[in-house]
Amino acid sequence: MILLHLVVATLYAYAAWVLWPATPASTSEGTHIATHSLTRPAAEFAVWLIPVALVFHAWLVSRSIATPQGLDLSLDNALSVVAGLVAALAWGSGLLRTLPVMGTVVLPVAAVASLLPVLITHPHRFPYAAEPWAAAHVAVALVAYALFIVAALQALALMSLEKRLRRRLPDPRADAMPPLLTLERFLFRLVTTAFVLLTFTVVSGVLFSEELFGRPFMFTHKSVFSMLGWLTFGALLWGRWRYGWRGRVALRWILVGTGFLLLAYLGSKFVLEVLLGR
Repeated sequence: MILLHLVVATLYAYAAWVLWPATPASTSEGTHIATHSLTRPAAEFAVWLIPVALVFHAWLVSRSIATPQGLDLSLDNALSVVAGLVAALAWGSGLLRTLPVMGTVVLPVAAVASLLPVLITHPHRFPYAAEPWAAAHVAVALVAYALFIVAALQALALMSLEKRLRRRLPDPRADAMPPLLTLERFLFRLVTTAFVLLTFTVVSGVLFSEELFGRPFMFTHKSVFSMLGWLTFGALLWGRWRYGWRGRVALRWILVGTGFLLLAYLGSKFVLEVLLGR
């Protein structure tokens, strides 16, 4: 089993190395050409190794979470699930081809996260695994978080591209990428989808907390940060619709909202399980 974890991490890491942005090399005439250590067929082969890694990763995650004692939603498993979902969404949406730089962030994180369940053993049983609506609530929340993380990474990539354009710096991959406006429209479709899923998560958690988890809704740091994230993305989408927000302003809102959601779920699990040992 440990060997398969290593195989998955190796596939992710190899694909990330292939997708590393080409480095410009100077010629004798003073111009710049893009160089890369691998040929295009090798790069294409490496990109198609990602779904293989995703399939094995999904199988390993399912074995780590679905235990005979119930669902184990510990921090290491949660990180592994979210990282796998982020990699799957980035690959499935085509972003790893249009914005290869995202692969240099997403895939190394997925490689490390895929190893966490065998490196860290700190089980945290989910007591409501038998309740289908509770399991659906958690699943939708994880997908929403993964979508927002992909959106935040794309926002960072777009900010970097915009900065290079402002400074008139050459980009060896610019000819292969869609226009920035096309990427921005795709980004907001991603944010809108994630916001709908997050709305379902927040509303179901607030209105049906007692039915889902056997206790009434309470304002905790997790719920507060979740609401802040929801309000941030709601305001962003309203501003986009009403005032046409775009560019750096909109991208910063995406980063702030994603930060709130990371604090809400992964941050709270880190504090409870690692710092407080609960």
